[in-house]
Amino acid sequence: MGPTLEASFLDSFKDLEDPRSERNRDYTMSEILLVTLCAAICGAEGWQDVEDFEKAKIDYLRQFLPYKNGIPSDDTYRRFFRAIDPEKFQELFRSWVKSLQSQIERKLIAIDGKSSRHSFDGETDMLHMVSAYATEARLVLAQEKVSEKSNEITAIPKLLEWLDLRGTTVTIDAMGCQYAIADQIIQKEGNYIFSLKGNQGTLCEDVTTYLNDNELKTLNNIGSFKDYDKGHGRLETRQCWVTHDVAWLRERHPHWRSINSLIRIDSTRETKDKATFETRYYISSLQETPQKILATIRSHWAIENNLHWVLDMSFGEDQSRIRKENAPQVMAIIRHMALNLLQLTKDKMKRQSIKRLRKMAGWDDNILSNILAQKFS
Repeated sequence: MGPTLEASFLDSFKDLEDPRSERNRDYTMSEILLVTLCAAICGAEGWQDVEDFEKAKIDYLRQFLPYKNGIPSDDTYRRFFRAIDPEKFQELFRSWVKSLQSQIERKLIAIDGKSSRHSFDGETDMLHMVSAYATEARLVLAQEKVSEKSNEITAIPKLLEWLDLRGTTVTIDAMGCQYAIADQIIQKEGNYIFSLKGNQGTLCEDVTTYLNDNELKTLNNIGSFKDYDKGHGRLETRQCWVTHDVAWLRERHPHWRSINSLIRIDSTRETKDKATFETRYYISSLQETPQKILATIRSHWAIENNLHWVLDMSFGEDQSRIRKENAPQVMAIIRHMALNLLQLTKDKMKRQSIKRLRKMAGWDDNILSNILAQKFS
């Protein structure tokens, strides 16, 4: 077991610079990183949780590393993670994920931002991270912190720069609907679907006007597909309209030379008490059928349901009180690491939720060892 762990997680982070002075290194950096990752896998949410976990699991942890000076205090973890270089830690995370490439289905990559709402104090704003998520494999590929004086528009290009986009489709909400971002994706041999709202001015107006023209629909310029989803006391109906007649739009908006499809989705949700209706619009570089386009757009919401929701409801990220200096950003990345390992393990088991698997890892050392020993190549 030991060699497998060394060859994956610890080996991937061996180039991280230890921020402590030589005289303050009673515990090795590997010892601190290992216990923090294990604790995050097993349900720890704060520094005291990490210390309590290590007290309970010290004999288990010594299978991998000596811990000759015993157990670090919660203050040791607190000081260490506040001082780590988050950019380097983020870079090493991306390198670690690259070792997963042979396992990851990357046909669809969803990009979206998330705030950790309690990760602020009087000196800093709350942490906001933009993540790239492989929706089919349910794995985090990379993340980028949004600058306090900026927004997601500046973070997304940095994130895309790190990703291999060949043969993938990238989905982004309206905040990232920018022609420069579209061009970057195309240059990296990917495709895109962007949600379209009023932030694109006349582009949005032109697309909505065209897709609302009933006469065009009767002329077969616009194809459609409808699907139904029934369960949990509700009926959801979605109709997707797609046209590839875009030459006129490219003439009006020459910066958007990569657009190949205009998309409208009408969604109706019916329950016993009421019905709601919503229309959304998208642009895409793809030339696909309405059925395929609808499936791809629906897959985008995996980043909300399988990443952001899990981080909040299972990992307690939104309520985390880790908020000083670099610690919130580094711990957000460690949660991504823990979730990736849990997801790889969950995929090989039947009928296991992430929440239940975390509990089982805390109760059973063999399950924790299996999570840590996931193969990365």
